[in-house]
Amino acid sequence: MSEAQETQRDPVAIGRFIERYAALLADAGMQRMAARVFVALLCEDSGRMTATDMAESLQVSPAAISGAVRYLGQVNMLEREREPGSRRDYYVVKDDLWYDVITRREQTMHRWESTMREGMELLGEQTPAGLRWKETLEFYAFMHERLPMFMEEWKERRAQLHRKWGLND
Repeated sequence: MSEAQETQRDPVAIGRFIERYAALLADAGMQRMAARVFVALLCEDSGRMTATDMAESLQVSPAAISGAVRYLGQVNMLEREREPGSRRDYYVVKDDLWYDVITRREQTMHRWESTMREGMELLGEQTPAGLRWKETLEFYAFMHERLPMFMEEWKERRAQLHRKWGLND
């Protein structure tokens, strides 16, 4: 029996934890229901649930779940899977989710650069507004330059952690 299976969990305490952490994510700008669904998935050992499971767990309507999983899919924070021969969709948080989220965000920022450069030029590089855009572009360039090293370090650290914890990659 694994350690997780031996641990007795308090569903009421877990529900309160889900609500507290979801509130933090909502305060940071995530849609409230999407935050609740996301945290519920993170708390599930398998990292996967059906919409029905989520609705029951969070005590909400299936329609609320539908909008939340659509949003989470659009921002690449979960994937939809279907088992062969089944009509039920499972929503899954990916392994190394944060690595993927940061990588996609960095790619998005890189795509914004040409439009930001246009704004800087339209406003004038030496005006206060133009200088704000210029500094933003420099920040993005700095992130774009340094992020690959940072992400490589994370891959190495994650592999070390998985070995320490006895997990297979």
